Parts: sequence; structure tokens; C-alpha cells
Amino acid sequence: MLQDLINALSLGSIYLLFALGMSLVWGTIGILNFAHGAIFMFAAFASYVIVEQVRLPMLSLIVIGALVGAALSVAVQVLAFQPILQRAKDLRSGEMQILIGGIGVAAIPLAVAEEETGSNPFGFSASSYATKTYVLLGFRITNTQILVVAAALLIAVAVIAWLRMSRSGLALRSLGVDPETASLMGVNRRVLGLGSMAVAGALAGFSGVMLTYHLGAITPDSGDTLLIKAFAAVILGGVGSMAGVVVGSYVLALAETIVLTQTSGLWVDAVSFGVILAVLLFKSEGLFGRKEVRRT
Repeated sequence: MLQDLINALSLGSIYLLFALGMSLVWGTIGILNFAHGAIFMFAAFASYVIVEQVRLPMLSLIVIGALVGAALSVAVQVLAFQPILQRAKDLRSGEMQILIGGIGVAAIPLAVAEEETGSNPFGFSASSYATKTYVLLGFRITNTQILVVAAALLIAVAVIAWLRMSRSGLALRSLGVDPETASLMGVNRRVLGLGSMAVAGALAGFSGVMLTYHLGAITPDSGDTLLIKAFAAVILGGVGSMAGVVVGSYVLALAETIVLTQTSGLWVDAVSFGVILAVLLFKSEGLFGRKEVRRT
């Protein structure tokens, strides 16, 4: 049982790292970025390409992944999402076009990675970092799992503190509540939008590198799978609530672990869809979300 809890904790931490960025831009500037999974994957792929040429430690690959993710996310915002919003007839149609645009944008890095890898798994075997397994009181835990859990919790606390205590964070939150009034009060929606997308992309890149180390390798379509998991975690926790994303990620991981260990495991992927359906039917605002959220 304790081993299952450790596995659920490390799995939930991966979900959390991925979902934090997705929740940040959705709950503040109102963009549900379906290219987030492709950014996650391509940041890890870029790190893989570099480490195959130069032997690097984990920290260097994390920095590379975060920078690539941030750059890609900002590029998507500038080249795709902002033009879509500017040309949309109204907010509702703009949001729908962004959903479709995100899916289209995601196909580009996915195609590049599949072409270069032949759709085969890729990892950081050339890295100087080595995974070690510790046995404590009868359960097993790796140094990678410890790093993943610690990083997820620390980053989550840092993001929540930034949004609640810093001037830029409060301004960003105000956009998620009432963008028109926030703009009249001097909040620069364009700059904050780019900043939030950069942070979200960096988190996606960071989680991509950490998941690759955690699993040993990922495939070009790994981001698509995590996208559904993150969507379920955000819906469960509540759109706009970063603390809710923390709870949602770990609850989802625990539920999947229970299903995996207590059944044949064939229903694990259905847990995410079940969570989404149940929340939308019985508590549409999620566990910690606002009952009514106005988003740009």
C-alpha cells in the first residue's frame, strides 16, 4: 500500500508540473492551449537532440527544456493566438478558433519529432545523470522520484505565492475576473499574456524533461496523453484555482493508481474522462473554482 502511495505521489507530481502551466493561462488570460502537450514533448525532444551531441547533467537539460518551452509558447501566442483573437468577430468565436488553432499548431512539432525519431521512444541515456534506487522500510523510491515530487510542490507553492502576493500576479488574476475593468485600471493585457505563456511553456518544458528522466524515455505522442490528464486535473480542481490544480493532480493520480492495482488496468485511461464527466455533471465549477468566471 505504501509503495502504491509513493507511485501515486510521483505520478501526481508529473501531472501537476504539466497542469500548472495549462491552468495558469486558462484561468487568467482565458486561453485553453491545446498545443501545450506538443510544447511539453518538443522541449524534451530538443534536450534529447542536444544531449546526444554533448554529455550534460540533468540541471543543464532542465534549463534547456524550460527555455525551449518558453520560447515555443511565446511564439504560439504571438504568431497564432493573438492574431486569431484580433480577427475574431467576438470573444466566444475567438476562444473556439484558438482551440482549433492550438490543435493545428501542435501538429507541427509533433511531425518534426516523429520524422526525426521514426516515432520511436527517445530518452536521456547519454546524460551524466544516473538514476539510483533506495530501499527504505520495504518500499522502493528513486532519486528521480524524490526530485520530481520536491520540484512539483516547490514550484506549485512559488506560482501560488506569485499570483497572490506579487503585483504582476495580482494583475494577472484580475484579468481572469474582469479583463475590461483590469485594462481600464492600467493592466497591460498583452505583456501579461506573453509573460503567462512564457511561464506556462517553461513549466511544460521542465515537466517534459523530468518525465523523460522518470520514465526513461517518452514518445512524440506522450504530450497528447498528458494533455487529457491535465485537463481532467484542472476541471476537477476548478478553473482559475492553482491550489485546486494541486489537489486535482494528486487525486487523479491516486484514482488511477487504485484502478491500476485493483483491476486489470485496462480502465486507467478512462479515469480521466470519468472525472471530467462527473465534475461537469455534478459540480461544474470544480472543487475550488469560482461559480462564475469571466475570462478573456
